[in-house]
Amino acid sequence: MTTVKASAALARFQVLDLTRIRSGPTCVRVLADFGADVIRIESPPGLDPNEGALGGRETYDMLNLHRNKRGITLNLKAQEGKDIFHRLVASADVVVENFRPDVKFRLGLDYETLATINPRIILASISGFGEDGPYRDRPGFDQIAQGMGGMMSVTGMPGQGPVRAGIAVADSSAGNYAAMGVLLALLEREQSGRGQWVQTNLLQSMIAMCDFQAARYLIDGSVPGQAGNDHPFATPMGTFKSADGFFNIGASGTTQFRSLCTVLKRLDLRDEPRYQSNPGRLTDREYINAQLNLSFASNTTQHWVTCLNDAGVPCGPIYDMQQVFADPQVAHLDAAVVVHHDQKGPIRVVAQPIKLTRTPAAVVSSQTQLGQHNDDVYLKLGFSADELAALRERKVI
Repeated sequence: MTTVKASAALARFQVLDLTRIRSGPTCVRVLADFGADVIRIESPPGLDPNEGALGGRETYDMLNLHRNKRGITLNLKAQEGKDIFHRLVASADVVVENFRPDVKFRLGLDYETLATINPRIILASISGFGEDGPYRDRPGFDQIAQGMGGMMSVTGMPGQGPVRAGIAVADSSAGNYAAMGVLLALLEREQSGRGQWVQTNLLQSMIAMCDFQAARYLIDGSVPGQAGNDHPFATPMGTFKSADGFFNIGASGTTQFRSLCTVLKRLDLRDEPRYQSNPGRLTDREYINAQLNLSFASNTTQHWVTCLNDAGVPCGPIYDMQQVFADPQVAHLDAAVVVHHDQKGPIRVVAQPIKLTRTPAAVVSSQTQLGQHNDDVYLKLGFSADELAALRERKVI
């Protein structure tokens, strides 16, 4: 039987992937890139009312998310389909899903049902608002979680109104938290021999990502607001304007601030007694930033980034995506990897950022065609070729 061999790290585990959109696939991508045998389960053609959503299966987004997997089709709304899925569960290690909480119970995919079939199974569920509570049945999307989790209230320029992040930070964080939960459950299972139900949701993941801003309220009772491109309580740390663009500086320490002023030949700022501590600089942040920008206007971003880094002042350019992947450090990190796609040929996708020295992640295959591995998976499960033909005729697979 054909399997995808991306890494030896998780090669002994089999994952049944029921995920869609982003949060769930983000979780599964971690497992797949580290070598888990992932079987992606999709509806047979024409049965999924969301088929073609977000541009369909062959978009850049789906090709980036759904690599290193085998793919089968299965109609989970049909009793025969449920029965076949339960046969798959009997020998699997992990099931990952991001349906609304009620859907899994309706389809017989809930943890209690799966654990009856296989007590070692780990079910990872990613929802919008949690598996219970007053918002349990609400549909959840990334931007809604960004708003309800507090992120939009602290993003953007002061007074401009709430601003969403330019990336799907709630989806991505929930997916990565779920992957962490799966790995923890697999480790615990080595001692107990039993699986368990791993749960994450977009709302709580977003709150967790707000982290110090959330702790600012919980511990000090202070409700943080928008700080724009400035750090909420450290300065100078933010975005500054050169002769040809913008760049970021993180010179919040007094030694770094003094080095910055020395490079700019602004000894008046460097030696001002009030500016020898962060609280004093914070009081005059608007004035200091304006004075720094006057000096930065005399030369280019590249000039200042080079000079300041040479002086030990943390700083860097602000890139668009083309510039990101043209940067020599990004190239050195292999942040983009090439994989072959049957229709598009060689394509580049985003690499796995977690580095292991002995069993590294790899991207070795692109997204499968719909149902590409039906025969591989179902023949091993004990079905005959004639039975598979009949299941296709009845649109079970």
